Amino acid sequence: METTFGEYIRLLRNEHELTLTQLAAKLNLDSANLSKIENGKRDFDEKRLPKLAKIFNLNLTELRNEYLTDQIGKQIYETNCTKQLLQVAEEKAEYRRLKNIKTA
Repeated sequence: METTFGEYIRLLRNEHELTLTQLAAKLNLDSANLSKIENGKRDFDEKRLPKLAKIFNLNLTELRNEYLTDQIGKQIYETNCTKQLLQVAEEKAEYRRLKNIKTA
């Protein structure tokens, strides 16, 4: 999906015709914080993903993947990673996967 996680939350909220205040209350947040999340000025707390999934009847694994890809994308953007650096990072991730298989 070509949106930030905050934009995704706003999209879900609008599709379900919830106000910012209504969704914030369901997530146990104040509406100012939810507004900052939707506008990319604050990160969503990963601990609230199960609650968000329940509110919108979403698959938690898919929602977590959406959240994680946004976090990774943010890191890539903020650190100005090159494709070469990302390739090396992927190789290191694969090394860790293989290492864990061998030690398990």
